[in-house]
Amino acid sequence: MKKEDLRIIYMGTPDFAVESLRALIEGGYNVVAVVTMPDKPIGRHGSVLQPSPVKQYAVEHGLKVLQPEKLKDPAFVDELRSLKADLQIVVAFRMLPEIVWSMPPLGTFNAHASLLPKYRGAAPINWAVINGETETGITTFFLKHEIDTGDIIQQVRIPINDTDNVEVVHDKLMELSGRLVTETVDNILAGTVQSIPQDKFKDVPLTPAPKIFRDTCRINWNQPTKKVYDFIRGLSPYPAAWTTLDGKSVKIYLAEKETSGTLKPAGTLETDGKTFLRAATTDGWLNIKILQFEGKKRMPVTDLLRGLKIAQDAFFI
Repeated sequence: MKKEDLRIIYMGTPDFAVESLRALIEGGYNVVAVVTMPDKPIGRHGSVLQPSPVKQYAVEHGLKVLQPEKLKDPAFVDELRSLKADLQIVVAFRMLPEIVWSMPPLGTFNAHASLLPKYRGAAPINWAVINGETETGITTFFLKHEIDTGDIIQQVRIPINDTDNVEVVHDKLMELSGRLVTETVDNILAGTVQSIPQDKFKDVPLTPAPKIFRDTCRINWNQPTKKVYDFIRGLSPYPAAWTTLDGKSVKIYLAEKETSGTLKPAGTLETDGKTFLRAATTDGWLNIKILQFEGKKRMPVTDLLRGLKIAQDAFFI
């Protein structure tokens, strides 16, 4: 079978998933439909509906779009079946029921933003950076019942630099996913895939990557500098690590490690009131560079200090 004849259904929602869809379309693959989330209400009264990035791309390129509320809806399942897809591809979408992922004869594969079996879950990029990993990657694997546990098809690795935040790593992986998805399709077509069960990777720690909530993002200053530094960059720019000062929330987007200075209790602040603001950790300091106080805009610390007086030895809590 040629790639032009292979009937593909693509499933995805956010920006991350657009790149793989673009790679398929520009590569001349036959995407017969795109499945994405229903349009999201936005605005003060929720009266405006915003389509997902994947839907926007699909509409621009004249692709059929399906937006089921429930993936087990009989009408949706019947429509999916009527499309007679040979293969389904999932990138940054919802967990699929078996009636959906088992439908096409060549199976359904997912492109996941980690080196599985490490970092199974909803936020693999964030947790890889938070945990100070020096590499990550993209894994394609065939879907099965338990989330992110299917047999691995291919993996590609990239380094995580010490100065990379989650946005930088996200964008690297997004570009990489497009190439890996098309390579995986080519290998499935060629019949050269030899997928590997994840239980064969016994030397890989099963570090989880659960969904991130606001409470997850609170900074614990009672840790070493490197740990707090990785935590901040692993949540920057979104959803952003936060702490409190005088009972008000403060988001921190960029910080630099410092080893100079006398050790003080964790969370202690030092500033000259003009050019720098640093916070103590258990073994050093973090020089805060970009932050956002509650009710204010995100800004460099030098701009903040022009209009806000912070007392010496105040505390981030």
